[in-house]
Amino acid sequence: MSTSPASARTRVARGTEAPLPVADTEGLAALLVAGERPARPGALSVCAAFGWRAMLKIKHVPEQLFDVTAFPIMMTLMFTYLFGGALAGSTTEYLQFLLPGIMVMSVVMTTMYTGVSVNTDIEKGVFDRFRTLPIWRPAPMVGYLLGDAFRYTMASVVILAVGLVLGFRPAGGVPGVMGGIALLVAFSFAFSWLWTMFGLLLRTEKSVMGVSMMVLFPLTFLSNILVDPTTMPGWLQAFVKVNPVTHLVEAVRGLMAGDWNGPEISWTLIAGGVLIAVFGTLTMRLYNRK
Repeated sequence: MSTSPASARTRVARGTEAPLPVADTEGLAALLVAGERPARPGALSVCAAFGWRAMLKIKHVPEQLFDVTAFPIMMTLMFTYLFGGALAGSTTEYLQFLLPGIMVMSVVMTTMYTGVSVNTDIEKGVFDRFRTLPIWRPAPMVGYLLGDAFRYTMASVVILAVGLVLGFRPAGGVPGVMGGIALLVAFSFAFSWLWTMFGLLLRTEKSVMGVSMMVLFPLTFLSNILVDPTTMPGWLQAFVKVNPVTHLVEAVRGLMAGDWNGPEISWTLIAGGVLIAVFGTLTMRLYNRK
């Protein structure tokens, strides 16, 4: 049975029912405008927050580290003992040539998971919430890449540790090794923008992985990672010479050997800048229209 407002007030007056709360609109308004409005977060702090979010995802799903731990170890052991004796006559000698290349291969192939993560969050509706926040627009994308930079560094350290156990001895010492890893992580950060674009463009994560493999396999295997390009046919050498992975491997290999190859380092940094300028711009246009 419905109760009229008049009867409700009568029962309250008689003490038979608790009084209904009355909204104090004036007090609420005064409370809301009492203090200064919080300052809008800066681009750097927002990117760091989203980067930390990516790190927390690794904490709660540690299986994500499989591709930067077990996979690099498997690749290093397999290629060292499979091709070492046949190509160099000694696994130890071949390892000096191979390990920087395997490090590049493992890290560059890991970059595709950035696009997979972006596509997964889009399907779950997470990006719809990000777009409503008063933050710098590219921050969610940059945060993904900052989190992945940690994974790239971890993969490089794991491969280096395995190589040292197997007999790899970098003539460049600690500065050369750190320089090579830093250059590799910087290029991988730039290269990951390609996969963020595909993560926004394609419909499913399987499509992202399929397209990524079609691009990554030719770039990594048709390079100087496993063998000297001079043994290849002339038409294949032409592709290898313009392959950005070839220049990256040459720069990292030189740094670890104590040879700071200026042209190759510069070529790699310029290529990374072009990747960010082109695919970063395309990614943000797709993100704003998604």
